[in-house]
Amino acid sequence: MGQETLDGVDITALRTEYDRKVNRELPARARDAGDWPIREDHCFARVALDNAFGGRWDEHVSGRPAYRHLSANELEAAIAVADAMLAEGRPAVERYDERSLAWRDEP
Repeated sequence: MGQETLDGVDITALRTEYDRKVNRELPARARDAGDWPIREDHCFARVALDNAFGGRWDEHVSGRPAYRHLSANELEAAIAVADAMLAEGRPAVERYDERSLAWRDEP
């Protein structure tokens, strides 16, 4: 059985794609590259979600894991950030991580 939104949209595939990219593909690429500023899955989740929302994700989402509480549009936005980091590598990771940290008032 799929995971549907209130309007009947099945978002199973989007959740699976987000999970794969953020929790497996990005950490693996970071380990292989060796010079990315972040390496852990929870860091990639923070960066993807913060950039999808344009601010701290936890001010927009209640519940954890966050991706289980996102709409189709929100998942697509987070996946787009993950895709950019996978495609561009370190420059995109640095850019998105810096934005995320700024929204969180962290150095």
